[in-house]
Amino acid sequence: MQIDGIKAVVTGGASGLGEATARMLAGAGARVTIFDMNAARGEAVAAEIGGAFRAVDVADSEAVTTGLSGLAPRICVNCAGIAPGARTVGRDGNAHSAALFARAININLIGTFNVASQCAALMAAQEPLDGDGARGVIINTASVAAFEGQIGQAAYAASKGGVAALTLPMARDMARHGVRVMAIAPGLFLTPMLEGLPPEVQESLGAQAPFPARLGTPGEFAALVRQIVENPMLNGEVIRLDAAIRMAPK
Repeated sequence: MQIDGIKAVVTGGASGLGEATARMLAGAGARVTIFDMNAARGEAVAAEIGGAFRAVDVADSEAVTTGLSGLAPRICVNCAGIAPGARTVGRDGNAHSAALFARAININLIGTFNVASQCAALMAAQEPLDGDGARGVIINTASVAAFEGQIGQAAYAASKGGVAALTLPMARDMARHGVRVMAIAPGLFLTPMLEGLPPEVQESLGAQAPFPARLGTPGEFAALVRQIVENPMLNGEVIRLDAAIRMAPK
């Protein structure tokens, strides 16, 4: 699928992986709409890339419907998410907060489904773009935690495991409509959460990856998004983008 001239929606596009993706798509000629809860940053990024911003809570299906009003996206990239940390039983003996677990599921998994499913319906209603009958592509963000969740990542790993498991059935559902569905499972990337750590800690984390032994950059995530969009044979798969890392228990 050619990117130039088509519309794209990027959730979490105000920072990190989402911002890099929004900038890449805009640079390739797409008309990008950013969904994020950080209005100040989202509006600034949208203005810089010649796109649009809409304040959308992805966990709220009605808010997603409102955010997509008037849009006809051909590309949907879901990067919005949170990464809470809590042990199943804490050092104080208390059980993992059910509310915290539900929040991770609501934002990371249900939020991804809300945007993906509603974008899928909008894509299915449009005319094909090529001889294959392609109408669009949806790219969701999982995590290596979906496969090797660490201590304290029960909620996060469960939510990202759901995103990974969603990929193939949704791709099969949308095959007759010419809409591809993929997921990327990033390893350790230099997102705002890690940027706040001391340089020596960042270096130590990056050294856990076999090669290259460093943190990934948001631009490298965006590069894979572009390859997925442009390569029509990529469908129904979760791609690990992790420098061959396999996460230890902690």
